[in-house]
Amino acid sequence: VAELCVCDLLVAQCDVNCCCDPDCSAAEFSLFTTCSVPVVTGDSRLCSQKAATYSLDVEANPPEMIFKLIDHINPNVFCIHTANYKQALSFTSPETPTSESFDQLLKQFGSATFSTEFESWSVNSDSQISSDANETYRYEYGVPIQTVDAFVRLPSPVVSSWCSDANPAGFLVNQATKCSRLVSVERCSTIQAVSMMFYINSSILAKWHEFVFQVNITVQSIVVQSLNGVRTLLDRNEVLRLPAILDELCINIVLGVSYHITYTEAGEIIEAAASFVLGAITKETLSIQQSFEISFMQVNTKPVPLSGNPGYVVGLPVRAGFRPQGYPSPLPLTDITSGIIQSTDKYGQLTILQSASNWDCLAAAGARAPVLFGYNMISGCKLRITAAMECQLLAQTLLDLLKGQNFPEYVASFGNSQAQDVLDWVPISHLHTSEQVKIYNIFQSSCQIPVSLEIEVQWTKYGSLVNPQARIVNVTATVTTAPLNQLPSGRERTVPITSSVVFTDISSPAEPGYKARPTINVKLPFDFFFPFV
Repeated sequence: VAELCVCDLLVAQCDVNCCCDPDCSAAEFSLFTTCSVPVVTGDSRLCSQKAATYSLDVEANPPEMIFKLIDHINPNVFCIHTANYKQALSFTSPETPTSESFDQLLKQFGSATFSTEFESWSVNSDSQISSDANETYRYEYGVPIQTVDAFVRLPSPVVSSWCSDANPAGFLVNQATKCSRLVSVERCSTIQAVSMMFYINSSILAKWHEFVFQVNITVQSIVVQSLNGVRTLLDRNEVLRLPAILDELCINIVLGVSYHITYTEAGEIIEAAASFVLGAITKETLSIQQSFEISFMQVNTKPVPLSGNPGYVVGLPVRAGFRPQGYPSPLPLTDITSGIIQSTDKYGQLTILQSASNWDCLAAAGARAPVLFGYNMISGCKLRITAAMECQLLAQTLLDLLKGQNFPEYVASFGNSQAQDVLDWVPISHLHTSEQVKIYNIFQSSCQIPVSLEIEVQWTKYGSLVNPQARIVNVTATVTTAPLNQLPSGRERTVPITSSVVFTDISSPAEPGYKARPTINVKLPFDFFFPFV
């Protein structure tokens, strides 16, 4: 920084009030009124760096310049500790187009979007398979799914709403995009992106053990959409329908594509299918909107409805399940292959008693209400007890009424927790309390019957302060019992039965008067991490 001088603009001449200009003499310094650039630093985003300071000593005769080299500390919360990527400290000189390279540069950079990395994806499949067959096609999360000639395309809007075909589909990254594309009846048969062949003509490179093979993309279903929006599912999917002109219409135009990828636990793609929505355009049509989607499913598993991704969404049901039979409770942390057994009905995994219109508990038996995340609920009924009822049998009936037939053992901590990830499931703790404790005469018959079930779900905000995710950390089911004395013959007694759910946010202060920690509300400049991604 001692050699940098941003105000030195004139060659071999002294710039006025430029205190760092080496061309200025002492006589010229005496005429300065101030230093136009008092501090010279390198990158202002660094946490600590050297700074050159310039000032004028006006008390001296004649006035003279004072130079100091000091350590400058950046007070910003976000700063760069070390700039160790030397190539980013300067811009590389772009290639100068020539008559020989112009066509190649135009092909690479002439479109609306471009990337210098696409050439590395379009590799020679034979050489790639022979040189790196052990590691290349065992996919990891987010890695572009490679095909024989490039990668699986998932068109998406980039700068504007127009489709860019250069968006690769990432492994295990579920995506859904919509974009617009220019079309015309005269050119419809020559536009590749509106043809089914464009999306299935290349095979996916996959790997099984030590062998690399190709997985063809099959057609799973074809839906034809009329001009007025009516959709019809075709019976035969094996017929490839290409765009064609028919009576001033262009039919079989691709309006939507949905990829379905099946993979193994080791990251090996074993099956790929595509579902199409085809339509027609008229001569007046200038553009169409296309929709694209890709989803992934592990082999030998069934799709389980989610309640958030990753955190719970308010109003969606809490996901719950059971441990497999024969496994201890709780599940051992080392046993991650057993998984959690869930019901396919997401609204029936964790439920409470649903109130009946006549408040009769016997009439409400079997009616359940789902526990929805973030919703505090209470329900109840009334039970009429007579002297002829057996207490022990009545207690079991009420317990089944409160808990239901299949009360779960585990609750998913996140809305998208997978069944095989046992560490992502929270065991339900059970407590038993009594409304009152009395000492009865041994000749007086008395027993305890359950009268209420309270489920407390403790959750916390997890992740970024900007977009916190709801995570369940503890679930407690408390059954409260009450003593039931033997009734005289002919007498009746009415007992209220209640069931409730309470959600407690333990990430917020629980004690009154407790001062929460201050948060930082700042916005980084758009180029703060340049040239890093």
